[in-house]
Amino acid sequence: MKLKKINDMEWEIPIEGEMNVPGRIFASESFAKDFDSKCLEQVKNVAKLPGILKASYAMPDMHLGYGFPIGGVAAFDADEGVISPGGIGYDINCSVRLLKTNLKAEDLAGKEKEIAHSLFRAIPSGVGGKGKLSLNNKELDEVLTGGAQWAVEKGYGEKADWLYTEEEGKMMGANPLVVSQRAKGRGMHQLGTLGAGNHFLDILVVDEIFDKNVAEVFGLETGQVVILIHCGSRGFGHQVASDYIKLIGDKYGYPSFSRELANVPIKSKLGQDYLGAMACAANFAFANKQIITHFIREDMKHYFPDFKADVVYDVCHNIAKFEKFGNKEVLVMRKGATRSFGPGRVEVPKIYRKVGQPVLIPGSMGTASYVLCGTKKAEEISWGSTAHGAGRARSRSEAHKMMSFEDAKIDMAERGVFVEFGGQKGMVEESPFSYKDIDEVIRISDEAGLGKKVARLKPVIVIIG
Repeated sequence: MKLKKINDMEWEIPIEGEMNVPGRIFASESFAKDFDSKCLEQVKNVAKLPGILKASYAMPDMHLGYGFPIGGVAAFDADEGVISPGGIGYDINCSVRLLKTNLKAEDLAGKEKEIAHSLFRAIPSGVGGKGKLSLNNKELDEVLTGGAQWAVEKGYGEKADWLYTEEEGKMMGANPLVVSQRAKGRGMHQLGTLGAGNHFLDILVVDEIFDKNVAEVFGLETGQVVILIHCGSRGFGHQVASDYIKLIGDKYGYPSFSRELANVPIKSKLGQDYLGAMACAANFAFANKQIITHFIREDMKHYFPDFKADVVYDVCHNIAKFEKFGNKEVLVMRKGATRSFGPGRVEVPKIYRKVGQPVLIPGSMGTASYVLCGTKKAEEISWGSTAHGAGRARSRSEAHKMMSFEDAKIDMAERGVFVEFGGQKGMVEESPFSYKDIDEVIRISDEAGLGKKVARLKPVIVIIG
């Protein structure tokens, strides 16, 4: 495929054929050498959607996804554009929350294995895992409209938790009436659960500070223990996506260039219904992480009676949002990408507004994670977006061919990371060998201006489903 180098960190797929805009990929020379042709084709296909603006973007963690590449970003004209469930994905509002604690690294010494086992028991995980809460239809509808705010009102946290969450933990426009009973049935017993796959709960230590002033605003310092929670809307969000991909495809047909990009005009009734159902799934995910936060606080008090954990921020990865750039409101779809707004945006909590939004980019379970800060440049060049993680370098099936469960266990032990897991598959599939170099992803984000480095976090305890 023809690629044009724009600069050291940007590459372009020029407009050809049915493309309405060019493709634009943020990557270094080393990453560009390994571009997956199927991913590049997905970038091109997104560029063919009606009403797309500027370009079809891919972040440094780009890899093959459903419809959009994971790491894909596109904005659409609010009047003439379309919405495609493939631009959000099956795990709607799969996202990550960062908690800062009052512990230091030395406080964990000698307790790592016991804490890992205890948290694994306290927070249900795994495929189809059921939570401790059992809701009726009325209560579930309240979750779907109230999100994290509903959870706090029910005693699972405090107001500051949702104040430092995207959309204040509650997406407007949620409409439970356009959600199928099957989706509701799948979500009824999964609130407060971690799930499986790449979902995790990590306890980490702030290893290095790159920007002391911004780190102080975020409340981070070297040696501090922090916690990352990565999960989404579970079976509920998956069913919402399945339902609407079929509804949209049946009514509007499937694009010849990609069945996975079934789409519908934003302003159509079906488009509005999908947005209402998507917001419900996003709110389910916000409530899910809020309840998990509560479980963590309660469990950690068994080891540290004065334990405190405050939310730094909670960011969405798979979502569509109406956002304003200049005087124009557009619908931005982020698929495995993080919003990265700079200083002054009203969407950013007041305490962070002078420096920009916290951006949370986790690595794989054995490598560092990072905190970045949003930039004005990102708003200009990527619709205020950057990467959401390391990004897969190998498929799950390839990972199993490369290493065994025992190999993965030995590797994590050598890295000094305590892992609690629900199944052997996750240990192999989520090992560092399956992912791109997180340090290179962060370097690209930083040097391209997509997000400014603030702090590096080193994993100590990892819990996966």
